[in-house]
Order: sequence, then C-alpha cells, then structure tokens
Amino acid sequence: MKLVVVNDRKTRCQFLDMVDSIYQGDSCYIRPLDQQIDSVFDPARNSFFEHGEAIRWILCNEDGKVIGRVAAFINKKKAFTFQQSTGGMGFFECVNDQKAAFLLFEQCRSWLMERGMEAMDGPINFGENDVNWGLLVEGFTDPGFGMNYNPPYYKSFFEAYGFKFYFEQVSNHLDLTKPFPERFWKIAEWAMQRPGVSFRHFTYAEADKFIQDMKEVYDDAWKFHENFTPMEVATLRKGLNQAKSFLDPEMIWYAYHDHEPIGFLIQFPDVNQILKHLHGKLHFWNKLKFLYLKYKKTITRTRIVVMGVKPKYQRFGIESGIFWHLNEKMKKKPHITELELSWVGNFNPKMRALHESVGATFAKRHITYRKFFSDEKIDQHATVIPVDTKEKAIHEQTGPKS
Repeated sequence: MKLVVVNDRKTRCQFLDMVDSIYQGDSCYIRPLDQQIDSVFDPARNSFFEHGEAIRWILCNEDGKVIGRVAAFINKKKAFTFQQSTGGMGFFECVNDQKAAFLLFEQCRSWLMERGMEAMDGPINFGENDVNWGLLVEGFTDPGFGMNYNPPYYKSFFEAYGFKFYFEQVSNHLDLTKPFPERFWKIAEWAMQRPGVSFRHFTYAEADKFIQDMKEVYDDAWKFHENFTPMEVATLRKGLNQAKSFLDPEMIWYAYHDHEPIGFLIQFPDVNQILKHLHGKLHFWNKLKFLYLKYKKTITRTRIVVMGVKPKYQRFGIESGIFWHLNEKMKKKPHITELELSWVGNFNPKMRALHESVGATFAKRHITYRKFFSDEKIDQHATVIPVDTKEKAIHEQTGPKS
C-alpha cells in the first residue's frame, strides 16, 4: 500500500471520487458537493489557513486502486488551548481493512507530531464544528446537510487504534405536524411581553449587520466553554455565501433587547434532500436539476445548525420567543414537516434540556474522539458548560459583592 499526497488535479479527483466504492449500494449515503469539500482545503476560500495548515492523502493498494483517504490539520488558534497541543484529522474514508485504516491514522499522527502536536481529535473539520464533525455511531439514516455519515465499521478502527471518547454529539428530530407543548408557548408569550425585547428575521439587505450581531452573541454565549475562540466574521460570511442558493431568510431569527443583540437561531433547509440526486457534481445540468427540485419543494426537512443566547439574558425565555416567531413562519411552509436539531454535545446540558422541552426525539449519535500520542494513559473529556453562566456573566460585569 502507498500513501500519496493530494497535490494536483488527478489526486484531488481521486480523493473526492473514492467514496463511490465505499458507499456503493448504501441508499442513505449522500455525497457532498465536490466544491464543498475542495473549499475546505483551499486557502483562498478557507480563512482557517490564516492561522493553520492542512494536508490530505490518498491510500492506494498494490494495483493502484484508491482504498482510503484522510486529512490532517492544525488550527493554531485552538491547538494550544488544551492541556496538550492538539491537532485534528478528518475526511477519513477507508475500505474494511484495519491495516489500511491504521496507515492513514499513523500518517496523520506523524505529520502532526512533526509540528509539535501531542494529540489529535477526529474525525473533525478544518473549520467550524457545524459541519463535517464526529463519527456516526448510531442512527444510520439519511444525514442532514453538513453532518458526517460513515459505515458502522469505522468505529472499530478508531477505537482499536487508540482513539478515546472525548464527547458525544446528539441530533434530535422534531415532527412539525405535531403541536409544541403548551407550556413552551406560555414561556414564549412571557418572553415577548418583556419590555424592550423584540425579534427579527434575517434579511440580505442587512447581512453585514446580522453577521456582526451573530458574532457578538456567539462570542458572549460560548466564552465559558473550554478552548473557546471567537467566531470569525470571514467564516460566517463564507457560510452565508455558500448557502445562498437554498437559504430562507425567514428561518434565521434574532432577538434584541433595546436594539442590543441577545440571541439568535440559524436554521437551513436540508439541501441534502436535493444533493442526493446530484452525485457531488454541480455542472450545468445539475444546476438545472437543483432549481427544478427546489421548485418542486423536494426539501421537507430543515436543520437548526446553531443557536445561542447571551448568558445574562438566559432564563428569560428568549429561545422560546425565537421558536414562536419561527413557528409562525413555518406555518406558511406546510411542505416542511420535520426539523433536525443538530448537534448538541453532552457538554451542553442546557441545550439538551431545550430539545426535550420542545418534544424532540433522538435521531443520531456522533462521537468526537481524541488520540494521545504518548504512551501515558490519559482519560480526558470535554468540560461541561456550567449551568450558571448567567451568574458568571453578571459577576463579570458587576464584580464581586463587597
């Protein structure tokens, strides 16, 4: 077997196309657009290259057939915030051969160690964690847009090589044909009656404002989580541009208090229901097919990618108020019958409780693993976000009581 660096058009195509042999006959697999994968490894399109580096390989057998692929990367803003310097690996695909899988893992390990890393997380993305993150271990059904899908046997490869559980990611589904719990709407009404509180959905005319508002809320809401790094405006703008062909402004909502952004919810139509028919390609005829399938309302499911509320406004029912306004718009889109809430980590008990409060049911489980490069046995898990972030935020602003 031979590892080859992806560094030209031929190897790039081999990296992309080898998934066809892995998922042949798997009706649930949805091939991502080639340009979506390519953009991750293009410094001109991925702002993470400004503070990181990435590389990818293909693995060929003795006959020259591609039987595996993988990528390794370092996000220098994040790598040195852990107890040990930690890089990442992802975009792993491999035939059912443990020796081949280990060669791919070992290549990532060697490359990362040469650059001072002491551990690697995987499978993860060279970018934000809303896409291409975690190994699917339960719920092998059609994946939502941006969510990893893989054969069940990958789990044994990761664990046999020495990857350890770092955190789990649960996705839940909500049947939009069923009413929300009445208690939830009472909380929403209470939130909307608060003086100074208002809600608005996204508009392209004020895209820059909404991007800045999201960054402000996100940075405040997540600052108490371990290894927090501020959201990058360039990354948000890139995601918005990539989603423009299927994004619905009425599915993205913001909450304000006296014009201060205090909460947001980002929901995308699940374009995977269209991409399933495009085989990763977006040539002229597939662009026409995309428009036709969109017009025919092929998309019946949406995905909430991320939401957040500033800590000092938590317990104000802001999430419920956002859901109320979103639900009013969804009533005008009866072809949308299902909502995927993905994903929420076991380190975020507050968001898991919110999923339960709206009546969502379990759909999928992913695991993010960590591999330590030393022989020392280390048991490390993602730190749970404290439930008292509101008190922490107030304490930060007012200082300790005398």
